[in-house]
Amino acid sequence: MPKADIHPTWYPDAKVICNGEVVMTTGSTSPEIHVDVWSGNHPFYTGTQKILDTEGRVDRFMRKYGMGGADAKAEAKPAKVDSKADSKAVEAAAEPAAAAEPEAVEA
Repeated sequence: MPKADIHPTWYPDAKVICNGEVVMTTGSTSPEIHVDVWSGNHPFYTGTQKILDTEGRVDRFMRKYGMGGADAKAEAKPAKVDSKADSKAVEAAAEPAAAAEPEAVEA
């Protein structure tokens, strides 16, 4: 049992008011709560949020993680080689191409 006369008055049906309109009711120690933003007019919840691109950071992130659509897939880096056998095969395939180049002969 709570001690008497130390707790604030509890309003189980406190009104949440945004722009002069009651948007919901909740429990609070204030009978009215005045807010500027709530989920009904916040850009994130209404789907009108714009992502601000500062110095190309969003584009760089989208490219890095392949989330930019067809352009990002074309620019995506090849997958890393996981096993040692595969890496040796890749190295062996790269060596003949380097050896096939003719050496320059000075006259």
